[in-house]
Amino acid sequence: MRLLDGELKDKSVWEKAGIELPGFDREVMKAETAKCPQWVHFGAGNIFRAFPAALQQKLLNEGVEKTGIIVAEGYDYEIVKKAYRPQDDLSLLVTLKANGTIEKTVIGSLAQSLTVDRHDEADWNRLKEIFASKSLQMVSFTITEKGYSLTGMDGNYRGDVAADFEAGPDKADSYIGKLAALCYHRYANGRLPLALVSMDNCSHNGDKLYAAVHAYAEAWTKNGLVDEGFLSYIENPENVSFPWSMIDKITPRPDDSVKKMLEEVGFTDTESIVTSKNTYVAPFVNAEEAEYLVIEDAFPNGRPALEKSGVMFTTRETVEKVERMKVCTCLNPLHTTLAVYGCLLGYTKISEEMKDQDLVKLVEIIGYKEGLPVVTDPGILSPKKFIDEVLQIRVPNPFMPDTPQRIACDTSQKLSIRFGETIKEYASRPELQVSDLKFIPMVQAGWCRYLLGVDDEGNTFTVSPDPMYESLAKQLEGVKIGEDCDVHKVLEPILSNAKIFGVNLYEVGLGETVEGIFTELTAGPGAVRATLKKHLAEA
Repeated sequence: MRLLDGELKDKSVWEKAGIELPGFDREVMKAETAKCPQWVHFGAGNIFRAFPAALQQKLLNEGVEKTGIIVAEGYDYEIVKKAYRPQDDLSLLVTLKANGTIEKTVIGSLAQSLTVDRHDEADWNRLKEIFASKSLQMVSFTITEKGYSLTGMDGNYRGDVAADFEAGPDKADSYIGKLAALCYHRYANGRLPLALVSMDNCSHNGDKLYAAVHAYAEAWTKNGLVDEGFLSYIENPENVSFPWSMIDKITPRPDDSVKKMLEEVGFTDTESIVTSKNTYVAPFVNAEEAEYLVIEDAFPNGRPALEKSGVMFTTRETVEKVERMKVCTCLNPLHTTLAVYGCLLGYTKISEEMKDQDLVKLVEIIGYKEGLPVVTDPGILSPKKFIDEVLQIRVPNPFMPDTPQRIACDTSQKLSIRFGETIKEYASRPELQVSDLKFIPMVQAGWCRYLLGVDDEGNTFTVSPDPMYESLAKQLEGVKIGEDCDVHKVLEPILSNAKIFGVNLYEVGLGETVEGIFTELTAGPGAVRATLKKHLAEA
């Protein structure tokens, strides 16, 4: 069995292999989409195929929608040329369930795949044709948070961005520059309304996309390269909206164990491709079962009926509450806790950590006991049920090849949001005491212990990439496992840094607590486990 339209005609073979096929006529869908395109998606990676593309397939299967999605890849053109078009724009979604079973579905909701390449005349002209269409309702994005950044490390505009500012829309070559050029083409063809919807996993993602597109519109207007009305067109949400969204679904790199299971049932399109830009892509994508997509309902030209496939449309304020619920309490802090202590205790899979009763109790206390009293409740999702699903289904899933080492990346950039907001809430509420927090300080102390790069058995390990690691390691270089040191002198510059923790830990009364736990954690080999057991026994 291969991913080709012709191969799908023998349905019995696929059914025998337990693979669900699209329940609609793809040729009719492609014709309808060519005539009246409604949805373009920028970013042809795994999250797109496993989530937005699967959502639209549900609507097509049920006859709710007639058109498919046009996917446009602006970073790595080889994804389209090597992994989409050779498979007739089909892919196989493998849903990894926590009970050890998998569901297999051929995703056929893509009508066309294009490169966002101004020098590819056919693809670029097709994109311009789509953006000039009255039927186009939304352009969505999964291009990562970096995709919206226009500046370099020095804070100045990158060279390609600055060049586009001077060249104008007809010669734009940067990613967002080409998007802005397509928006200008839509403006020039009737000032048609449109929603630009970031689905990337970053805070206030719609604002980040708006700021990027607006920068081009502003520069081109200032340089006299576009009609003066273009800037006001971008600035008016009745013309172009930039809704906020919250997305949550894990889609790891294609896994060898999944590949083996597919080959055992006769599916042969399993070979991964590594592009020249080091993108890993395969004809199949594996993903967890849980998924959440919450979008601000701001669509000036209408939208697909995605609420019928599980998307929650709501207000901007509620989107932000859902994000805070997830990032500050119900998921991200628990992930960071498992990352820090998983590395210290020698684990290489997050799911294996959930067999460790000490670590399970630790994350349960941080989530339910310390987090829930101050959680931001969005109203449309239950925070407690969300944590239940995270700890009982999502994190223990043995099929999810996620590692504490991956999650430990850039922890210095995450602690202020993942724990600092909870500390601030405790400090601001008269009915609560910051001193009641016993295990969030254990994570903070554990992170400092982790930065030593020595596990609980005394073996060295490589600390995951972090922009602050060099300076932090230098501050900690005098600390040796099993040897006394002036802990306050070592930790005070770190724990007082509000940029890291969201607060000065000494000012809120937690600095000394963290110092004490750090002293216990560094007492010698086995001290990490012993400290956990001691404090958990007192909880």
